[in-house]
Amino acid sequence: MRWRRWNTILHRDLGYLCFGLTVIYALSGVAVNHIADWNPNYRLERQASLWSAAELSRFQGKSGSELADAVLTALGVSIPAKGFFQEDPSTIKVFVEGNTISANLATGQVVQEKVAIRPILHAMNFLHLNHPKKLWTWFADLYAVALFTLAVSGLFVLPGKKGISGRGAWLTALGLVIPLLFLWLYSGAGKHGDGFGAKGQAGAEGMK
Repeated sequence: MRWRRWNTILHRDLGYLCFGLTVIYALSGVAVNHIADWNPNYRLERQASLWSAAELSRFQGKSGSELADAVLTALGVSIPAKGFFQEDPSTIKVFVEGNTISANLATGQVVQEKVAIRPILHAMNFLHLNHPKKLWTWFADLYAVALFTLAVSGLFVLPGKKGISGRGAWLTALGLVIPLLFLWLYSGAGKHGDGFGAKGQAGAEGMK
């Protein structure tokens, strides 16, 4: 039938157009799903070093902000300190943008904890979570419409027993039942105070 031919063409071409964004949203979605276990946007790099006795001599007689500036100079950090915390005369923590420096002036041990961007995932999450706003919001809406069209048109690509009138009907029904099952499962748990229902009720009460 002619309509099926055009449906297949639409499904095929939309699939090509949506490939890039689908990969971005899929990978970003998995990363964000596990945000409680790790930070998908940034990673922490720990760098340790040891100052010699000669290097430590430059800090003698210094304290407070003067000592913090001396530590940064010794490490070659040109970014100004956002703050510092001196626990005792021999230990100090200096905070700069994206870096926390812990220095022990008695042992010479220095530890830097630097925050580094995960370049690929950070960019994907930036788009997925709609941080750009403005024009990107409309483009993301178009992508959502395209996904909906792909889902519907995909039902009618194959005719006969392998299509929606045969095996496809069972698979489609299963795809609908699975999210409903999880919704029932977690809303049911909410009745006991630890699931979706309890959170929804608490949120509703908070809005009153």
